[in-house]
Amino acid sequence: MAKLNQIIAVEKGVKSKSFQDITTAHHKVQKPALLAGISRTYQPKDEEGEQLPPESTRVQIKAEDVLREMSASLTRLFDVTATKDWANCTARADVTVDGRTIIADVPVSYLLFLEKQLTDLHTFVKKLPVLDAAESWTLDPSTDWWKTDPVRTIRTKKVPRNHVKAEATDKHPAQVEVYYEDVPIGYWTTVKFSGAFPARRINELVGRVEKLQQAVKFAREEANSVEVTDQCVGDAVFGYLFG
Repeated sequence: MAKLNQIIAVEKGVKSKSFQDITTAHHKVQKPALLAGISRTYQPKDEEGEQLPPESTRVQIKAEDVLREMSASLTRLFDVTATKDWANCTARADVTVDGRTIIADVPVSYLLFLEKQLTDLHTFVKKLPVLDAAESWTLDPSTDWWKTDPVRTIRTKKVPRNHVKAEATDKHPAQVEVYYEDVPIGYWTTVKFSGAFPARRINELVGRVEKLQQAVKFAREEANSVEVTDQCVGDAVFGYLFG
């Protein structure tokens, strides 16, 4: 008895062949010349008249044969797909992580949905904002934000100063150069806050998603190993349609 994963493995090939067969059948019946035949003979008006050989063209394609061939190909497709879909109604498995059952008795169709969603979640979690590693962060209970230790910096102001390059004489005034000096006038105390995640938290979340991804894939493989009962619906469908 075949298993569901074997039916899934052959389904793609059966679909491809059926599509090719239908395309070929469509092209055949769209060529009137292949469906047509003729036979004609010539008889001169009198015995002295010109004799001409008979002419004939055979029918190359019979529409009923094309229909029968196409039905046979599609019957295989209908049966394989029905066998898969019928089995999917009963194919189930538990999603288990580290010995703990997260979801029990999950249908294979939902396992496929989970795989897609977890792929998207994995991308999302890996791109979550992370705290700047250059800073030292602690959790502030009053705000539930992360914060740094206070850092004190000096605020300065530029104050002009005079530099006498040459003293005044009785002949020349003093030569004075103006420059600016940074003079402390106060202090800034800075505390940074952040709502981002610590790197260890992001690593933990990524690890959980990846574990669940593996568990879902394992469950899908287990569910797909269920034995299937061959479904024969194609004959009934095409027996009605073209019988």
